Amino acid sequence: MTFAWYGHLKWKDASIFQNKTGWVVLLISWGIAFFEYLFMIPANRLGSKENGGPWDLFQLKIVQEAIGLTVFTVVALFIFKGEQFHWRYALAFVFIVAAVWLVFGGAKN
Repeated sequence: MTFAWYGHLKWKDASIFQNKTGWVVLLISWGIAFFEYLFMIPANRLGSKENGGPWDLFQLKIVQEAIGLTVFTVVALFIFKGEQFHWRYALAFVFIVAAVWLVFGGAKN
C-alpha cells in the first residue's frame, strides 16, 4: 500500500505517471494495492476469533496499523529517501508499540 498511496508522489516524473490524469494514477495505485489485499484479507480471516483465530477485531486492526507503519517507515527511509525521521515520529512509534502491548494482554485487568 505504501507504493500505491505514496509512490506516485515521489516518482511523479516517472514515465508511467507523466501527463496522466488523477483517474489514471488512481487506477495504477489501486492496481498495485490489489496485490496487498490478496494477502491482507485472508490473513484477517485466519486471525479473527470469528473464524477460529486468536484475535478480536480491535487486535487485528491495531497490529495491522503497527505493521503498516513499520513497513512505511522502512520504505520512506530506504527507498523514497530524502524524508527525515524526526524524534516525534519515534515517540509516536513508542506509543503504537504500547498500544499493541495493551491490546495483547500486557495490562490485564
